[in-house]
Amino acid sequence: MTDPKIALHPNKIVRFLDRLPEDFTKEQIISFIEKNDVRFVNYRYVAGDGRLKTLNCGINSRFQLDRLLSSGERVDGSSLFSYVDSTSSDLYVVPRFRTAFLNPFTEIPTVDILCTYYTVDGTPLPSSPENVVRRAQAVLQQSTGLALRAMGELEYYVIGATDHLYPEEAQKGYQESSPFSRHEALRLEAMKYMAEAGCKIKYGHSEVGYIPGQDVDMEQEEIEFLPVALEDAADQLVIARWILRTVASRYGLTVSFAPKIQIGHAGSGLHIHTEVIADGRNVIVEADRITETAKRVIAGYLRMAPSLTAFGNTVPTSYLRLSPNQEAPTEVFWGDQNRAALVRIPLGWVGANDMVKDANPLETEELPDFSQSQTIEFRCPDGSANVHLLLAGLAVAARHGMEMPDALELADRLYMAPKAAAPQDKGRDGQPPRLPRSCRESAEVLLRDRAVYEQDMVFTPVLIDGFAEQLRRFNDSDLPRQSKLRDSEVKKLVDSYLHCG
Repeated sequence: MTDPKIALHPNKIVRFLDRLPEDFTKEQIISFIEKNDVRFVNYRYVAGDGRLKTLNCGINSRFQLDRLLSSGERVDGSSLFSYVDSTSSDLYVVPRFRTAFLNPFTEIPTVDILCTYYTVDGTPLPSSPENVVRRAQAVLQQSTGLALRAMGELEYYVIGATDHLYPEEAQKGYQESSPFSRHEALRLEAMKYMAEAGCKIKYGHSEVGYIPGQDVDMEQEEIEFLPVALEDAADQLVIARWILRTVASRYGLTVSFAPKIQIGHAGSGLHIHTEVIADGRNVIVEADRITETAKRVIAGYLRMAPSLTAFGNTVPTSYLRLSPNQEAPTEVFWGDQNRAALVRIPLGWVGANDMVKDANPLETEELPDFSQSQTIEFRCPDGSANVHLLLAGLAVAARHGMEMPDALELADRLYMAPKAAAPQDKGRDGQPPRLPRSCRESAEVLLRDRAVYEQDMVFTPVLIDGFAEQLRRFNDSDLPRQSKLRDSEVKKLVDSYLHCG
């Protein structure tokens, strides 16, 4: 009898092998390739720019395929990472079998597999994105007994020719249906391919942003994922961005994850939700209240938030989105359901389990405890984020919060009660603490906090230095004044970072 977890599984390799991805072995991958006339294996790996890279490996014989899967391949590390010296740049990329999926785009049957970087001596490359997030999770567990599960809300704009038949209103597109939402087919096709590639999807919908134009308009969309292990959450966001861009190109459309497309219109965020897990159980809520453990994690997020922008808000237009009087946060505080908060506890299902019985009187069975689905939402990142390093940074921040002597006091001070005007905590200027206002400021805060990130070698010094230098090079310290630029100047700035992330 087929395992219920496999019967509806979207990954075609899972259904063919009748086993879940975590149980994939090399021999089973070879068996799938042989029996399905697969002619290529694509090695996929994330480089320093946060994008998915590709190595197309042809299959010539069983022996060569076995060797390919057993030993990986060589790549030029200096072309993938700015901090790798070209005089000793060879790296290995070695496949992780559990990530294998059938490429949905190639006419020639092709299996794609995500890879891990290794150095010349066969050890994981300490500064590569997938190894940093893996190390961050391991250190969090070793130090506190906690683990994070995460998922992202991936917002993006679809840019294409204006359709005058069913016009939308600016800023009125939230969860609109077709034909007023005109890119639903693209979204559904992309979601199908993401699921086949291993992404755990919760839902997709059109978002509030709609920017009308005479010839070209821009429609905002969102795809939200389900919480998975931290490393898997990072992988699935990178895969999702690749799939969205590829599907859009086939429709003759452009997809952009840029944080700001046009001043005065909704920007695109990448809100990250985390579950805090201890002994296999979500420990954010207990007896209808936020636990002390969750408050300590929140305090860590708040304390480290300014420097986390170095990984979550990586281009100058990030700070056009993080500006006052919009839903995107600018100040460091947390609250319940408040969309202006940097850290938010979204509406959960505590005490609300019986709604389905009210809506459906025939349902009488006992329902599960949905409080286990409660998350902590971190709202400042955007589509420019290096998602592996951002999620690793959240694990570092969670550990820091657990170890901070004043964590609970800080959480109390930076809490904004519903309908309150401001949190209790004030800075020297009488305002709550704030986020950086430019990439350059973000770099300085990252360097200030580097000891926290480098503790137990989660982040390497060369990685921190490299990111800080990359952010400084934008030389955007005067960005707050750029919000008053002419439309043509804003367009030039936005176009420079249209394809970030």
